Amino acid sequence: MNLHSAQFEMAAGVSSQLPASVLPEVAFSGRSNVGKSSLINRLLNRKALARTSATPGKTATINFYRLDTMRMVDLPGYGYAKVADKERRRWSELIEGYFDAERDLRLVLQLLDIRHAPSQDDRQMLDYMVERGIPFVVVLTKADKLNKTERAKRLAAFEEELADLEGITVIPFSATNGEGADTLREILVEVTEEDDSDE
Repeated sequence: MNLHSAQFEMAAGVSSQLPASVLPEVAFSGRSNVGKSSLINRLLNRKALARTSATPGKTATINFYRLDTMRMVDLPGYGYAKVADKERRRWSELIEGYFDAERDLRLVLQLLDIRHAPSQDDRQMLDYMVERGIPFVVVLTKADKLNKTERAKRLAAFEEELADLEGITVIPFSATNGEGADTLREILVEVTEEDDSDE
């Protein structure tokens, strides 16, 4: 995975615009403003390849970032209350259209804010992936926002909150100080380049 090869490829606003699946894909999922774009930028060592915004609900399209060996797929954030019903239905059609398509989806990075318990929308997304057999890793964003005691408390709480999800990988991450970035890069290489040894 050559990080320098990363470039914004395209944005899809409805499922009919989704590009053909020509590379292994890793999707980034989470609520509005949980830090998906910041995570993508940190993983790629780029400041602003994925556009970040303080305004929740800003990413209303599925954004594709192409690398030499894979695609990163930034899904629209969910759970933003101020979005009109029509727009919410469009998002739903778009995300379901993505997951329903025959794509080479290797992994979903499901982002949760480490400071808060998973929301109802987060649980729905996690349950959806379990039901569909979609492999995922939970990334706990904004890890730098908690002190040591608060962090230990929240990690223990997550163990209970996600207790019904057996054997999941949970990785604390900070876009500010880079915690967890190397581990996530290794996982991406592992899941997207695993076929190379078979050739």
